[in-house]
Amino acid sequence: MRPRLPEERPTEPPTGYKIARPVLSYDGTRAAFTGVSLGAGRPYAVLDEASCVYGRRHSAPHRRCDCGFHCVHDRATAEGLLCTAEHRKALLLEVTVLGVYIRFERGFRYGRQRVRRATVPPCDCGATATLLADAGWGRPGWRALEAACGWCRGGRRAVAVAEFARLAGEGLRVVAAAPPASPEGLPGLGMPELMAEAALLQARLDWFQAELARLTGDQRG
Repeated sequence: MRPRLPEERPTEPPTGYKIARPVLSYDGTRAAFTGVSLGAGRPYAVLDEASCVYGRRHSAPHRRCDCGFHCVHDRATAEGLLCTAEHRKALLLEVTVLGVYIRFERGFRYGRQRVRRATVPPCDCGATATLLADAGWGRPGWRALEAACGWCRGGRRAVAVAEFARLAGEGLRVVAAAPPASPEGLPGLGMPELMAEAALLQARLDWFQAELARLTGDQRG
């Protein structure tokens, strides 16, 4: 006889955490996510059902397969995954585990989910991200995005964080993480560092004034 897994009947769906890459459809009308490991080849919507990545006809999750959505129980564990170099630009997702699931020591494997909240990391320059810009790679029909501020966006195609949430739909909430605070006890900046910071701020101001003039039609130099 095969041992039966214990059954749970929770009063409300469990909550889990995971990391994922944001993606935008080629025509710019849909926003979704793609996994960072096994399910990276199939983008999923805010409310979606998993299918077997190996093309088998069974429903996910299956006891004898590793298909299905995956998440961990606690937020800190998911945040720890963002420390690796290949995952630094991923988003942190808070999800509701729906339908059938298999519980493991660190998380769940399940067949249906709703993404409730997505946290966008700071831009590479350290500023709070206001945009999700073209990351330079993607999947068939989908462009991968990464966090960016207005200055670091450059000429890349991008959508505002709020616009990404609107395109994703289903009540998704997208928030931008604040830049990390500077550790206490570190020595202050010297004159060369302060001069470099001042030059960067002036360059940002010049760019802002040029963009404002372009939008208002004021071409006076």
